[in-house]
Amino acid sequence: MSGARSDFSEYRFSVLGPVRVWHNGIYLPAGSPQQRSLLAALLLRDGRTATAGELIDAMWGDEPPSQALAAVRTYASRLRKKLGPEVLVTESGGYGLRIQDGSLDLTVAQQLAAEAEKARIGGDRVAARVLLNRSLGVWDGEALAAVPGPYAEAQRTLLEEWRLQLLEVRLDIELELGDHARTVAELTALTSAYPLRERLRELLMLALYRSGRQSEALAVYADTRRLLAEELGVDPRPELKLLQERILQADADLTTPESPRHDLRYSAHILPAQLPATVPDFTGRAALVAEMGARLAATDRHVMVVTGMAGIGKTALALRVAHAARDHFPDGQLYVDLRGTDPRPLDPAYVLGEFLRALGAPTADIPENVESRAALYRSALSGRRVLVFLDNARDAAQIQPLLPGTAVSTALVTSRARLVDLAGARLVDLGPMPTDEALEFFSRTVGRERVAAERAQALEVVRFCGFHPLAMRIAGSCLASRGTWTVSGFATRLADEHRRLKELSVGGLTVRAAFERSYHQLEAPQARAFRLLSLADTDITVDAAADLLDLPREETEDLLESLVDTALLESPAPGRYRYHELVRLYARTIAERAASPAPAQPASIRTPVSTPAGE
Repeated sequence: MSGARSDFSEYRFSVLGPVRVWHNGIYLPAGSPQQRSLLAALLLRDGRTATAGELIDAMWGDEPPSQALAAVRTYASRLRKKLGPEVLVTESGGYGLRIQDGSLDLTVAQQLAAEAEKARIGGDRVAARVLLNRSLGVWDGEALAAVPGPYAEAQRTLLEEWRLQLLEVRLDIELELGDHARTVAELTALTSAYPLRERLRELLMLALYRSGRQSEALAVYADTRRLLAEELGVDPRPELKLLQERILQADADLTTPESPRHDLRYSAHILPAQLPATVPDFTGRAALVAEMGARLAATDRHVMVVTGMAGIGKTALALRVAHAARDHFPDGQLYVDLRGTDPRPLDPAYVLGEFLRALGAPTADIPENVESRAALYRSALSGRRVLVFLDNARDAAQIQPLLPGTAVSTALVTSRARLVDLAGARLVDLGPMPTDEALEFFSRTVGRERVAAERAQALEVVRFCGFHPLAMRIAGSCLASRGTWTVSGFATRLADEHRRLKELSVGGLTVRAAFERSYHQLEAPQARAFRLLSLADTDITVDAAADLLDLPREETEDLLESLVDTALLESPAPGRYRYHELVRLYARTIAERAASPAPAQPASIRTPVSTPAGE
């Protein structure tokens, strides 16, 4: 077990969805279904040791296989190799997990729910709603998804019941805050999914009534009574019957409670703290972090943009700077991943709605159109020192409505695009890591002992990775998960340019995928130029590119500069252009694919196919 694995605080675990493990932000496959069942049973014991017999019961119940004990030991041994003996410990013939607070998603959700309950008891319904939404947001699908065994099944049922209870409390708060109109749609979907859950039906009746839809509210009661009689042979619970009677009587106490109004310039209990955690193994760039931090602390701060190619470490750097500068923004920090590389990036109107709620605006007070939301958002930030972190932006148009209106607050933006059309922004163009920092970064993932033993070969690996942080993280994780591999052997594998991108893949993380998201955003002329220019082995001039592309010089230069702006091409000097080596390899693979004729198909089965830009 290498030194890089000794700090168990760098692990994260999830059970509110598939059972998963991350180390240093890298996903580690948790193994077979039975191995995930063992891991889940240990995670849900809150650090307590489980005997082998208890684990056998959890995984197989009353019908364990004849070699159940040996199987438990095998699964535990495999998990220990992934996690390290400091994390998975053996005590008195049993097993226990020693993980740090906050590393399990269930614990995070429970802590947020507890804070929400305290806020609600204290009369702070807005804060309670925000905290409940954060707790519910921790879920990533069905808890313990696809994990076998009676214990997992029982826990899955309990966790789903708890999730529904949190939903009901949050929806109840929404109605207390007067947000009945929007809540109707959500409750309608939930009652359809959980038709026998009477509390959801009660809330739907109340939301409909407060929306002026009395007849529909009464129809919900009639449908509930019929369904319960047919399915269970019982009547609705007394609370539901009483609500029906009060609706029939037009009880004045059922009217919408007055929504609490907030001074949007400042709400003492609303201090958003939305920054994600920093990358545990962040390495190097100390001078840049200090310089950016000083700029954020300056009185004339407004917008700072970190740009660079895919995987170069923009978000990791910006998060490091943001956390270091938190004291300069005592009124809170807002964060959003704008999904700028997705086919459908986030709509600024949606983001403004989420930001306004985080700043204390009741949902009922948030206008519909983006212009009005942006104006209210700027009013909410007026006089407040808030850091707005806009991660993974697509273009200036997406982030323009999200910028603070005064210099007291600031926006920290990351984007693959250079956003040269964003007036007044300070640009930080991030490049590959220096050699010494790259080797230190690689060592923290692989282990210092292995790198020290093969230092020259480790330097070869980081060179083949182009000193690119994502590529080095993947390479390091490949070696860390394969204890029998040598650094020199892996360097030999990476030396083959035709295999290099394929080798730089671990779990669901690949260098190729990061580049593909940028490529598929190109327009057809850009995509064609991106492919063809990769055939040159060296830097290329505008004139040489014009000859290669068979285009006028001015049009060629515009194309080249547009590729620079998307971070797919570099310009080391005026009139000269080059690729990062990994980007060149990717461009050549798609150029070869585009040049290869498709296999012939019988005419009877040929169908039209949509292709990416320029293909």
